[in-house]
Amino acid sequence: MQPIWAPWRMEYLLTDKDKRDAQGCVFCVGEDTSGDAKRQILYRGEHGFIVMNRYPYSNGHLLILPFRHLCDLSDLSVAEGIELFQLLTLAKEVIQEKLSCQGFNIGMNLGSAAGAGIPGHLHWHIVPRWQGDTNFMPVVGELKVIPQHLHRTYDILAAGFIGRSL
Repeated sequence: MQPIWAPWRMEYLLTDKDKRDAQGCVFCVGEDTSGDAKRQILYRGEHGFIVMNRYPYSNGHLLILPFRHLCDLSDLSVAEGIELFQLLTLAKEVIQEKLSCQGFNIGMNLGSAAGAGIPGHLHWHIVPRWQGDTNFMPVVGELKVIPQHLHRTYDILAAGFIGRSL
């Protein structure tokens, strides 16, 4: 039997839920860019940013978020909406270029009832897909195998954002 490693999840599992909630919104990043690599922020625009999902469905799973703490699409300004769509497109281009994926799942969950893990801060998911990337593990074993460490994926994708602009 092969072991399945996901060492980045341990930090989350060992953090008390009340403590996580007390720390505030994990998606409110502020203007200080000095911790971007640690937070796995890949790109910052004027109104939003692209960050890696720490608990990915697939290798290269990214999130696109506004800087403002909003929970409803209706609260986005026109400028925010346009830029967030541009960020989503940029993320797709970089993922495709750097990870050679064959497709994408793109979406968002609005509200807890829709499955939003963090319903207070609007965010899009962009999940790269490859032919054959689904198998019996999620169905039978209730496991998802991520074939590359998050830090290595970050390094690969971060290189793809260098010199890019919207």
